Amino acid sequence: MQYKEQWAEELALLSSIIAKAPLERSIKWGMEVFTYQGRNVLSYGGFKNHFAIWFNNGVFLEDKDQLLVTASGGKTKSLRQWRFTSKAEVDEKKILAYIQEAITVEKKGLKIRPEKFTPVPPPELLLAAFKTDKELEAAFAQLTPGKQKEYIVYLNEARQDTTRENRLAKIKPMIMAGAGLNDKYRK
Repeated sequence: MQYKEQWAEELALLSSIIAKAPLERSIKWGMEVFTYQGRNVLSYGGFKNHFAIWFNNGVFLEDKDQLLVTASGGKTKSLRQWRFTSKAEVDEKKILAYIQEAITVEKKGLKIRPEKFTPVPPPELLLAAFKTDKELEAAFAQLTPGKQKEYIVYLNEARQDTTRENRLAKIKPMIMAGAGLNDKYRK
C-alpha cells in the first residue's frame, strides 16, 4: 500500500529531482516508472515508515555511500531501495549521480538472468493417482513446468498423509481444468 498523502511534500521533491534526469515517465503497475530507451530504471513512492526511490537494477550500482537496501526481505535479486524518513535526508546531487549510474547500467544491458528451472520429482501419492487415472496424468503432462512444480511443492509441503490426500483431492479438478495452483492470484 502506498502512503502518498503522508509523504506528499517529500514525494513532490523526489519527483522534481527525477524530472531533471534524461528519463521517460510512464505508468506501469498503477504507478510512475521511469525508463531509459524502454528499460525500467527507477520508481519512487511512500510507505508507512519511509519514502523511497528504487532502482530496478540497483544490484549493479556501486553504492559507494552504502545507501541502498535490498527490498522485500532479500527476496528480490536486482531491485535496491534508497529509503528516506525526512525531507532533510534528500540530497539532490547524490540522487542524480545514482540515477546517472543507473542509466549507465541500462546502457550496458546488465541484468540478472533468471535461474534455470529445476524439475521436482512428483510425490508417490501423485504418481499413484496417475496409475489409476490416466486422464489426470495426461492433464498434468499438459501443464507448464512451472504449474507442475506448484502442485508438486504444494503436495510435498504437507506433513501428514491426510493433509496430502486432502490436497490431492482439492487439486485434481484444477489439474483437469488446466489451471495452475496460483492462477487466481495472477492477473
